[in-house]
Parts: sequence; C-alpha cells; structure tokens
Amino acid sequence: MNVLLDNLSLYAEGLLGTVELTVYASLLALALGFLMAAFRVAPVRSLRAFGTAWVTVLRNTPLTLLFFAVVLGLPRFGLVLPFKLFAILALGCYTSAFICEAVRSGINTVPTGQGEAARSLGMTFPQTLGIVVLPQAFRSVIPPIGSTLIALAKNSAIAGAFSVVELLGVYKPLNELGYSIIWTFFWIAVGYLIVTLSISAIFNVLEKHYGVAR
Repeated sequence: MNVLLDNLSLYAEGLLGTVELTVYASLLALALGFLMAAFRVAPVRSLRAFGTAWVTVLRNTPLTLLFFAVVLGLPRFGLVLPFKLFAILALGCYTSAFICEAVRSGINTVPTGQGEAARSLGMTFPQTLGIVVLPQAFRSVIPPIGSTLIALAKNSAIAGAFSVVELLGVYKPLNELGYSIIWTFFWIAVGYLIVTLSISAIFNVLEKHYGVAR
C-alpha cells in the first residue's frame, strides 16, 4: 500500500494519461471505423477498394510497428506533432480497422429489403446508410465495439515506450526508487481495471437501452 500512498500523484498522472489516450483514440477509431464501414459497402468500387485496403493493412500490422511508422515516419514528411498526438493517431487508426469490421457485420444483419425500400423512396446511398441501415446495425454491434475499445485501453500501454505519459510507464521511476515491483504492477493493474470496467459499464448501459432484445 505504501507504494500507492507515497506516489499517489505519479499514479494519478499515469492514470489520467491512459484515460486521455483511451478517450481521444476511441473517438478517432469510432469516426474512422464507421467511415470505413460505409466505404466497404458503398456502390463506388474505388471506395470499397480503399476501405478493404485500410482494414487489410491495419489489421495485419503489429501495433508497435505502426507506432514506429507514425512517430518516426510522419516527421519525415514534415508532420511534427507532440508524441501524445502521434500515439492517439496510431491507436485510433489501428483500432478503426476492427471497429469497421464490427460495424460492417452489423450492416450485413440488416435485411436487404430495408435498403431497397429506402432507395424506392428516392433516398441516396448516404441517406439510406445514415438514416435506415446504420441505426439498425448499431444495435447489434454495441458489444463487439465495447470489447474493441477495452482492447484499445490496454493497447495504450505501448505509448509509454514512446515518451508518452501513461499508466504502465509509472513502473520505471518507482523501480528506480527501489519499490517492490510486485506491488508497483499490482496498482498499475488496478488502474487499468478501473478504466476497462468503466468502458464495460458504459457499453452495458448502451446495450440495455439500444441493444437487440433477447
């Protein structure tokens, strides 16, 4: 317990860093994920090809490698940002591929007659997708999206290796100060548990109100 009480501010700073990474990367992942899912079911071949390439590349690229590509590669093209923004970009883009596939699976559960009826009323593809299809698809993809964002919260630990303040990085200064590594990691694990259980609780509420009735 002493390691927590003696270094409460350090743990709080790390926890806040992890929460910020999780929230901002989640928002980016959701936005890109829904956009790429729309691309993947679009009637335009070039959009479908782009969406497929996005998912294929990011799902099959190790997240650590993507971090290196973003942090070391983008500055070579003149894009210099704080490391935290690079981490959010890497986490958000990587997770968006999994969000995309979850949303696309939900879209496939919507009866084709729904889209046909919307088009017969003169709706465009964006209108059909946004007004008719996605609201129905969202109901069935709440649990997998929640699980994906929980994974994002845990993946944020990689950012610590790139000079980003987050929870796992707390162990480095505490280890140098001679604190027990077991208790140091115990309280780090408790911090991650708080974050993941919070996400789980939010999506349990969403599923209860908007999910498919069982």
